[in-house]
Amino acid sequence: MANLTEGAIEALSSGNNVSEPVLQLVNIRKIDGGNGPVRFRLMMSDGLHTMSSFMLSTQLNPMAENNRLAPNCVCQLKKNVTNVLKDGRRVVVILDMDVIMSAEDVGGRIGEPTPYTDGDASKHSQTKAPQSAPNPPVRPLQQHNGNDVNRGFNRDFGKKAPPALPATPGGGSKVVPIASLNPYQSKWTIRARVTNKSSIRTWSNSRGDGKLFSMEIVDESGEIRVTGFNQEVDKFYSLIETGKVFYISKGSLKIANKQYSSLKNDYEMTLNGESTIIPCEDSSDVPMVQCDFVSIADLEARDKDAIVDVIGVCKSVDEVTRLTTKSSREVSKRTLSLMDMSGKVVNVTLWGEEAENFDGSGQPIVAIKGAKLSDFGGRSLSASFSSTLMINPDIPEAYKLRGWYDNEGHAIDGESLTEVRGSGGANTNWKTLADVKTEHLGHGDKADYFSCTATVVYLRKENCLYQACPSQDCNKKVVDQQNGMFRCEKCDKEFPNFKYRLILSANIADYGDNQWVTCFQESAEAILGQNAAYLGQLKESNESAFDEIFQQANFNTFVFRNRVKLETYNDESRIKATVMDVKPVDHKEYSKRLIMNIKKLAAQ
Repeated sequence: MANLTEGAIEALSSGNNVSEPVLQLVNIRKIDGGNGPVRFRLMMSDGLHTMSSFMLSTQLNPMAENNRLAPNCVCQLKKNVTNVLKDGRRVVVILDMDVIMSAEDVGGRIGEPTPYTDGDASKHSQTKAPQSAPNPPVRPLQQHNGNDVNRGFNRDFGKKAPPALPATPGGGSKVVPIASLNPYQSKWTIRARVTNKSSIRTWSNSRGDGKLFSMEIVDESGEIRVTGFNQEVDKFYSLIETGKVFYISKGSLKIANKQYSSLKNDYEMTLNGESTIIPCEDSSDVPMVQCDFVSIADLEARDKDAIVDVIGVCKSVDEVTRLTTKSSREVSKRTLSLMDMSGKVVNVTLWGEEAENFDGSGQPIVAIKGAKLSDFGGRSLSASFSSTLMINPDIPEAYKLRGWYDNEGHAIDGESLTEVRGSGGANTNWKTLADVKTEHLGHGDKADYFSCTATVVYLRKENCLYQACPSQDCNKKVVDQQNGMFRCEKCDKEFPNFKYRLILSANIADYGDNQWVTCFQESAEAILGQNAAYLGQLKESNESAFDEIFQQANFNTFVFRNRVKLETYNDESRIKATVMDVKPVDHKEYSKRLIMNIKKLAAQ
């Protein structure tokens, strides 16, 4: 039977520190957070008293959800913090804990504990002083049975005793971990490092004008997004520096909007008129950044639009280009290629100031926190305004990667996950049409992309044109109202005109097989050599000329970039192939590729 830390309940309820107390779980109750995260409330016993003011941090929810925490089990609190609510009640938030004896091994209640009340303090104050006495010995009967819990949210926790929480400048409230913050606290201060700071953004609508900025901060327990508006922008923006550590207090907590933040925190903070931010001089023990790096090779298995952290060597970088958005705003763009120890390469797009300021000379180590994954043309990444870009960061992963690349990685070309557009390029996923079937491309959970050189052998001109909404960003088919007007159900409007759009079915063939493919507007126009508007006019006015265009388009050879995916219609599954891009054949590149294939076959 494990020995409980008698007197720990009294000490914790008084706000005193107890080093890793051993307690028994009496009861656990799930609290529905509405739109917020689920929380678990615990009643714990130290053998003398019970207290129900324990809350499990959301990072430890899997322990409750997987039934690791069951009534009567014995737990050791590795890290906790006591918060004071607005009504004066204290709540002990458990940040890290271990189950050292399961409920089955304990078998029942230890001792005869009674509910703790404030009046019990004087009764036991002369006999119990757990905060100054060493912990009773614990028999680690279940610590090595293979069921150890992942400790909290930082792999370094538990390796050494946590330092005492420092007081804030001016003798204010004690510093608490970011992971313990919740909307039900009123007095708290955190000490954290700024890892990302946005530029000042403005808005203007019917309710007026405004401005805002956001930053991401981290301490040893976790990370959180912080936003300031209007007056707080004027007050704090010039003070905040990326990489510096600050004391922050009296912000407002709310449920995090995951649309704008990829941080692993259920809450986000908003600065208000009572908020304070004070620079911290002693910052050596505050981590620089928290990243959960994903191998570039593993990106192929991740979902589209997933937010990931990656690190790699910058093998190549393109020049800055400028493009104009739909809102007529000009933005800078730059693409670079990253490779890691998996030997895989992925293209990453940088935007705005980061694109303009990036220097890829010397093949630096680049770490990106919060990059967005795309599946267009294979796999590629985009670093948005909420991403954190780090060049040669001072972290172990960067040093390990640099050593690998300098010793052996520099001699590896790498296999790209991002397909190169066009007819050439060593990284294009070239396949024959027979390969597509024998390798069962498109049969997985995700679509597959490949390029091939093939000849058009048949074009189905029936129903290849349709009348579409004339709006710039809408291609929905319109309904002829028979009164000179055309209605778009998507836009919920009627128009006096329409635009022609193409959906062309084509059969393409190479030396080994053939494949039906679907070609939309741009690819169909490239095959036919005419735009959709002209084809629509011919169809209405000159049927023979319309047919002639299709005849002339047959037996022309192109480089096709295709997307294949197994789809089911009326309980029948078949491969659907869609042409993403059509280019003329570059015979010089095509010949080089054929020679390379011949050499590979000869070597076998």
